[in-house]
Amino acid sequence: MSDVPHPTSSWEPIQEGRAFYKKYELYSLHWKVADLSEYIVSGARYGGPLAMMRDTSKLVALGRSTTALTKSQVQIYSSSGEGLLLFSWDQGKIIRMGWTFDERLVLLNEEGVYRLYDLQGEYQQFSLGPDAAEAGIIDAKIHENGLVALTSDLRLLHMKGWDGGKPLELANPGLSEPPHSWCVIPPDLTISQHVEVLLSTAETVFSVDTLESQDQRLSRGPFTFLSPSPNGKSLALLTFAGVLWVVSADFQTSLAEFDTKEVIGAEGSVKQVEWCGNDAVLASWDGLSVLVGPYGDSLRYYYPTPTFAVTEPDGVRIHSSQTVDLLQKVPSSSLAIFRPGSSSPAATLFDAWEHYTRRSPKCEESIRSIRPDLASAVDECIDAAGREWEPYWQKRLLNAAKYGRAYLDLYNPTDFVNMGQTLKVLNAVRFYEIGIPITYTQYIQASPSHLISRLLSRSLHLLALRVSVFLALKPDPVLRHWASAKIAKGKIGDVSPEDEDDEICKAIVDKFQKLGGEEVSYAEVARRAWEVGRSALAIKLLDHESQAAQQVPLLLAMKEDNMALEKAVDSGDTDLVYHVLLHLYKRMPLGAFFKLIEEGGTKLIPASKLLQVYAREQDRDLLRDFYYSDDRRLESAVLAFEESSRMTDPGARITGVTAAQKFFSEDKERAFEAKMVDEQNKLLVFQQQLEKETDGQIKFFGLSVNETIKVCLLNGMAKRAEKIRADFKVPDKRFWYTKLHALTQMRDFEGLDAFAKSRRSPIGYEAFVRHLIEKGHQKEAVNFVARCDSKKRVDLYVECGDWRMAGRECKERGDRAKLEQLRATCTNTLMLRELDQIAASMN
Repeated sequence: MSDVPHPTSSWEPIQEGRAFYKKYELYSLHWKVADLSEYIVSGARYGGPLAMMRDTSKLVALGRSTTALTKSQVQIYSSSGEGLLLFSWDQGKIIRMGWTFDERLVLLNEEGVYRLYDLQGEYQQFSLGPDAAEAGIIDAKIHENGLVALTSDLRLLHMKGWDGGKPLELANPGLSEPPHSWCVIPPDLTISQHVEVLLSTAETVFSVDTLESQDQRLSRGPFTFLSPSPNGKSLALLTFAGVLWVVSADFQTSLAEFDTKEVIGAEGSVKQVEWCGNDAVLASWDGLSVLVGPYGDSLRYYYPTPTFAVTEPDGVRIHSSQTVDLLQKVPSSSLAIFRPGSSSPAATLFDAWEHYTRRSPKCEESIRSIRPDLASAVDECIDAAGREWEPYWQKRLLNAAKYGRAYLDLYNPTDFVNMGQTLKVLNAVRFYEIGIPITYTQYIQASPSHLISRLLSRSLHLLALRVSVFLALKPDPVLRHWASAKIAKGKIGDVSPEDEDDEICKAIVDKFQKLGGEEVSYAEVARRAWEVGRSALAIKLLDHESQAAQQVPLLLAMKEDNMALEKAVDSGDTDLVYHVLLHLYKRMPLGAFFKLIEEGGTKLIPASKLLQVYAREQDRDLLRDFYYSDDRRLESAVLAFEESSRMTDPGARITGVTAAQKFFSEDKERAFEAKMVDEQNKLLVFQQQLEKETDGQIKFFGLSVNETIKVCLLNGMAKRAEKIRADFKVPDKRFWYTKLHALTQMRDFEGLDAFAKSRRSPIGYEAFVRHLIEKGHQKEAVNFVARCDSKKRVDLYVECGDWRMAGRECKERGDRAKLEQLRATCTNTLMLRELDQIAASMN
């Protein structure tokens, strides 16, 4: 490995040697792009791909060896120059290209329509709305989690997220013309957690968010470039005079100034202003890039062709037609170990390990000299290994850490093991055929699962699976994506569609079971099969789904209604059954809906019962139609009768009772019920007639037979009461009780007496006495005691409060014992004297 250069060979000092920057070549490109300046280019962060579209504003010389891109084509390359995707664009003029965090390419046109393309060429299309389409989009800025569009009427529309929601209009900046330049600070980088837009206009900059537009009151503008740092804390601004000004995000602290006009070899205007991490700014011309440090110091890098730079969290990626370079600040751990003359514990440990490999006794002396700091030195060597690009130096640094760890009694090896695993993964994805030049810092910031998803987006399933297993991550996302890709791939040979479905289903199930995809939903994979038109395969996959709640929604979407309902019933989840029933009820014709339930037989009996429960509480029309379609006469009759009892309109109520009587009469086993309902109907008709006779002054409708008779008696309609008695065959006892109560309520005691004498009472006369007592008419009740049974007269007289008549009754019956009992219980002294006289007269 003698040909591997030393890490310091690419270091260049800045700030009088207090900091170093390094530029190393990631890839040597072999694509056919001769001049990047002829294209509109957009690059994704974290070593992501490049999207390129020919710049129609620039002439292309005939015969030049270049990519055969037409003005309506977009080409996506990996960072290593490998072609990933080529597609045509047919949606009008593209205003802006950009990348999402999950590496989907966003293309926005002048009508506010935007598409999100994955690396397989599939896309989702959304719109900023009719207002944006009518006004037109003249510019936009795309960040990883949304976009901000500038309309022709100079309004700012913010689209948060990529789910196609409604854009939010930001505060009106009051522009009279488009800004000279502008930029967006994403919500996750602002204190308010809302997107912030910076607009260069005239000599100042306006800061705009959802609530207000604030003038920063600058006097150095206008600015041709506005570029926020990756952490959002600083801004790089380029004035029309060519001065690069670095300032804090609140414009309160000036950090650096650099005059680009004084750069030797710079021709024309600055093409790009990008950040190199959060500490330096890169200004680019055609063939020249200048790195400007915090104090205005600079480094120059020359290229034979124009370049395109992509800001990274820990550096800047520079693409040219021949190479891809990474320019970044030398990390502190690498600086501590490799800086010439360094005496740090980590440098001493690395030197001790090199002595050890040469079998030099100096290794022990070096270890002893840093014994108190040996643990921190080991940690620093591990960290430095992660920052190195070449595997040769990664191994040497890890070996040094391993050597120092052997001298420590207590040391947790987790960081060492994790770094070794991480570097194996990073080296694998950095390989030019994969083309993801992600650094350790970017890997940690974006997360391992994000790297897995990026591999899947390139259909690198085997590598993604091996990385997942190596890092002890669940393979479920890989298996899910692999299965979806396998389904979408199409035919696998000269076999019938049914056999092909069986083979694919078996392959997917076997793979899931073998690799332990416990959390993979077969329903998700089945949905993919259905989306590509393979419904039979989708149903086969759904049979392996254990959760009915996952099966049912897809079956409904596929219009496999009977199967969806059966699965819901089998699950025992009433909410799920209701969900299916209501979905089908809304979607299907009523007859087909009822037929589906009826033909389900015993399997769908629970669904039928739940439907009835729901309909009884929420939709009586549905219940009525269901009973009618299923020829359930008894249930239909009961329902009609129940509904009629709740109606207040006489005509509607009579109609309901008539319907109930009809249903009962159609069932031979319900003759009694039919007769009773018919009687009810006759009563309602008669009551309606009575109300007409009284001009509606007296309420009859809906009363029972007894109540109707009573109301007639109370209102002097005795003949009508007698007619009701006769027509409805009211028993004598019930009629007598009803008339007794009515006459008592009217206080018509003469009429009551005449009624009692009209004929022998079928209810006896004790009922008269007790009812009158109950209503507080004791005196009137006394008149009826004499007609009662002689054995009960004494007690009845007492209940009426007539002790005198009670005593006389005892005398007439010769019942001295009863008389003595009366004397013992009487508390009225006057009555007691009379009782005493009666008792004396009996002696």
